[in-house]
Order: sequence, then C-alpha cells, then structure tokens
Amino acid sequence: MPETTLPVFLTAALPGSGRTTLDGEEARHAATVRRLRVGERLVLSDGAGGMARCVVEAVQAGRDAALTLAIEEHWTEEPPALRVIVAQALAKGDRGELAVELATEAGADAIVPWRAARSVARWEEGTRGDKALTRWRTTARAAAKQARRAHIPEVAEPASTRELAELVQTVSRALVLESGITTRLTEIELPPQGDILLIVGPEGGITDDELTTLTDAGATAIRLGPTVLRTSTAAAVALGALGVLSDRWK
Repeated sequence: MPETTLPVFLTAALPGSGRTTLDGEEARHAATVRRLRVGERLVLSDGAGGMARCVVEAVQAGRDAALTLAIEEHWTEEPPALRVIVAQALAKGDRGELAVELATEAGADAIVPWRAARSVARWEEGTRGDKALTRWRTTARAAAKQARRAHIPEVAEPASTRELAELVQTVSRALVLESGITTRLTEIELPPQGDILLIVGPEGGITDDELTTLTDAGATAIRLGPTVLRTSTAAAVALGALGVLSDRWK
C-alpha cells in the first residue's frame, strides 16, 4: 500500500492522474505551516476513501497560496466491513470536541451527538446549537487529517433518546457503556460486518429510563473495565478494544 505517513490534505475534487492545484486553507497550511517545498510528497484525500500520492512541482506561499502537484499514484480505500457509529452524549465546554477528536483518531466511522437527560450542554435549536455542531464537524475533519484517515466520519444532527432507540433497531449490534453493569465488552459476540452502535453517556451517567429505553430497543449494556472513564475518553478506549476483538483493522 502507498505510504500513509505522508501529510494528508483534503480536497473536494480528486483527479485520478495528471496535475492538479491545491489552494485555499489547505494550501496555506501546506506552504506556511508544513513548509513543503518542490520535490516533497504529500497525499490528497477527498475524505470519502479517495487518496492520491503527489509530488510538489511548484509552491506559491502567502495569502493566495497554491501548490502545483503531479499525481504519482491514485487509490481508493474501502470502508471497513464492520463500521462503528459512536453516539456521544453532549458534554460541557470542550470535552465534547475532545471526545470527537479521540474517537475519530481511534477509528469511529460516524458520530451521533446525543441529547442525554444529564447532559449539561443542551444544543438548543438555533445559532448556538448550529455553532456547536459545526465545531464537532470541524474537529472530526481535522482529526481525520491528523490520523491520515481516508474517510472523514460523518457527524449527524443531534438525536434525542427516542431517536437513538430507533437507530438501535437498525444496526447489527448496539452497545451501551455503563459502569454499573457486570457484562464486559470482552464477553460480547461481535458481528463480522454491518454497523455497531456504541453509546456513550454524559458525565452524570445514563438515567435508568434511558437505559431501559435503549435496552428495550435491542441494545446491550456493557462495561469496559473496573474504572470509570470520562465521557471524553470512553469512546476512544472502547474503539481500541473493538479493534482488538474484531478483524476490522487486520
């Protein structure tokens, strides 16, 4: 497989061969922050699996930065047969964005913001909620670049507990992380393909009513281990465990 340690830059259109131009914010980052020069290589990604290794032929720095690139190799990375959707409870401050960043770097394929009963952040409809959702999506995009991922996780519109229960009924397996449960993740049989929904509660925990609603819809309540993790780190730890227990990254 082509090098994955080269810096990755996102582009809306990904030509399969020939030459292309990288401009805008991505070009400014490449020319000013990364200080890429003629002869160096980078990878272009469309965020949906398309990747192209390129060599820099010309660099224009400054406000109107642009890089002229010659495409050396083009390939497509298919999504894993077993996808993981993280339903992340809204968290106060920057903890929600940290949760998205870590989950994206750990391999989450999609993220659903969850309006849990004990979430301090509410994301009410309107400007404030729209800005918060935009920050989550921007965070996922940046984290996918940092991790050299071929796919940027989709961050969906925020969901209520009822809507989350409806999603539970559509996936291959749904797991609710809850510290007071005796069943461990290592005891759960995972499907070889399809979607796993991983539900992470807020700092205050999932209410009994929420847990009942989700398990009645078909979810299984599990715990990761003897310690209680923050909502911002729980998904990333669980994703690491899922990667070990399944063959999705082999």
